[in-house]
Amino acid sequence: MADHHPGQRRDADGGCAFEGCCGRRTSSVRLIDARMPELARCLTLFRYVQAVTGGPVAQIDQAGSYAVPSLRGDAFAVEPGSITLRIDPGGVASAVVEHDKGTGSVVLRLLDADGRTVHQGRLLSEGDRLLAGLVGTVDAGAPVARASAVPEVPAWENGDQLAQLDAILADGGAARRHAFDRYRGEHRPIDVGVVPAVLDHVCSVGLPIGVAVFAPAAVQACGGRVHVTDLTVGGRVFAAFADSSVEIALAGVRACHLVRATAAHGPTSALELDDEDGRCVAVITQFGTVGQHEHEAWEHLTASLPDAR
Repeated sequence: MADHHPGQRRDADGGCAFEGCCGRRTSSVRLIDARMPELARCLTLFRYVQAVTGGPVAQIDQAGSYAVPSLRGDAFAVEPGSITLRIDPGGVASAVVEHDKGTGSVVLRLLDADGRTVHQGRLLSEGDRLLAGLVGTVDAGAPVARASAVPEVPAWENGDQLAQLDAILADGGAARRHAFDRYRGEHRPIDVGVVPAVLDHVCSVGLPIGVAVFAPAAVQACGGRVHVTDLTVGGRVFAAFADSSVEIALAGVRACHLVRATAAHGPTSALELDDEDGRCVAVITQFGTVGQHEHEAWEHLTASLPDAR
């Protein structure tokens, strides 16, 4: 279909994963200010949102309210019960609030320079939908996002866990992966087929993990214990947390790398899943502070994973 945006999957009925991203709209669209901190103030107004970030290979879906979103280069924390969003302001070209007159639904979207939806938040309460009508607008064509200042980002070659995440956020990690022999920490390719077993194991033993899902210029992350996992006949893996879910299409994962970088408890392992273009679409790891025993259990699990064939 010519109207399908790259980087977005289709639902089972052929529709886009991000609702309303294609044509055939019966909606009004208002351009809002995508600069920080203006955008942060807008997002944190809303109390009950269904937030979605991802593409054809990985997607995260979470209901709740936004924590204050961070910029690439800022401090980063995955807050339980809050939607954690991190943005590369150089890649977010605009933000819009779209009101569908037929259904009454209201969706806030962050768009890249090509007009693709990189993140959407569907407003679920009537109060939030009313608030959306009060959000300030900007003139069409205004360079709203590029004015945001980006803090200095540490070099990923000898950087910590956050430096690795920010390198992925910048360009999908393509430049980093191309020059990965420069990385100072431990890294090795592992078998993609172990991902469902890893999720099943952490679910069965109650081991907390974190998952970050990337779209161009945006990453959304969640953390905690996995309550339910599933693997469909078509090779789609699901993991449900308390207030969020992650879906990974294994057929679209070309490679998986185990990368260790310094985090809250010292060297911490992450499973980085790459698509067929070599861009990292999801990271499975532990964010922030967990129990020392839980960190050791995660490291023991990842150390046992087999190398890629």
